[in-house]
Amino acid sequence: MQFPLKQRFSFFCRRWFVFLVFGITVALFYACTSSGSGGDGGSENEGAPTESTTSTTNSTGDSGSSSESESDAAASPIQYTYRVINTFPHDREAFTQGLVVDDGILYEGTGLRGSSNLRVVTLDTGEVVRQLDLEDQFFGEGIAIFGDQVVQLTWQSQVGFVYDKNSFTKLREFEYPNEGWGITHDGTQWIMSAGTEKLYFMDSQTFERTGEVDVKDGDTAITSLNELEYIQGEVWANVWQTDQVVRIDPSTGTVVGWVNLSGLLTAADLETPVDVLNGIAYDADSNRLFVTGKLWPKLFEIEVVPIN
Repeated sequence: MQFPLKQRFSFFCRRWFVFLVFGITVALFYACTSSGSGGDGGSENEGAPTESTTSTTNSTGDSGSSSESESDAAASPIQYTYRVINTFPHDREAFTQGLVVDDGILYEGTGLRGSSNLRVVTLDTGEVVRQLDLEDQFFGEGIAIFGDQVVQLTWQSQVGFVYDKNSFTKLREFEYPNEGWGITHDGTQWIMSAGTEKLYFMDSQTFERTGEVDVKDGDTAITSLNELEYIQGEVWANVWQTDQVVRIDPSTGTVVGWVNLSGLLTAADLETPVDVLNGIAYDADSNRLFVTGKLWPKLFEIEVVPIN
C-alpha cells in the first residue's frame, strides 16, 4: 500500500522517536548501573586499604608498643632492698675505703692522709689483728685480693701498692693516670673505678690498662662509682654520697640492678657523726655479703631482696 508523502513522513518520525527513546532509556540504565557498581567498588576498594592500613598500623603500633614495653621492662634494672642477717661491731675510727673477705678473713683499707692503713679485722669483734700504716702523704683507697696478693689504691697520688696478703710485705708499686677509688678482680683482670662513670680494666700481672666501659642506666651515665666488689659475674659499686649500690654488667657497663641500703644505721648510731656508705665484701665460699661505711659503728651482713 502506498501512503501519501505526508503520512509516510509522519510514520517515519514516530518510529525514529520510539527508537530514540528506547536507546536513551537503555543507555541511561547501563550508565546508572555502571556508575553505581563502580562507586561501591571504589568505596570498598578505597575503604579496604584504609581499614587495612589502619588495622595494620594499629596492630603494628600496639605490637611495637607492647614489644617496646616488654623490651623496656626486660632491660630495666631490677630494684632491690635488703634484709639484715647479722650485725657486727666496726671501728668508728676507720674511714673505710675498701673491704674484702678472702678465705674467711676480713681485710679493710682505710683513708685520710696520716690515718690510712691496710688491716685484717676479726669479723665477730671488730678487733684489728694486723695493720700496715701508709706513709702520711698517701690517702688510702680501695683494696682487692688476687691469689696471694692484696692491692691497695691511693686517691690522688696515682700509685697503687701490691702486698703479700699474709705478711703485708710490700712487693711492688704500680702507676695509673687517674684518681684511684675502687678496685676488684674478676678472676682474670683487675677492675678499677676513679669516681667517674667509667670502669677500667687492667692486666693481672702488669697492671697495664687493657680497656674501659662507661656505666649507664639506659642513656644515663652513672658517675661517682666508688668501692667495687665482683659478685657472681657482676661488679657491685657504691655510688659516692648515696645509699645506693649499683649492679653492673662489666662486659657492657649496663646497669642491671640497684640496691637501696638506706636505713641501715639507727638514730642512736647517728648520734656520733658518720660518713657515707662505703665498703662491700662478698664471701664467695659461704655466699655471704657484708657492707659498712666510713666511720660507721657497725658492719652488716645482709641479703638483697627484689622489691617486686
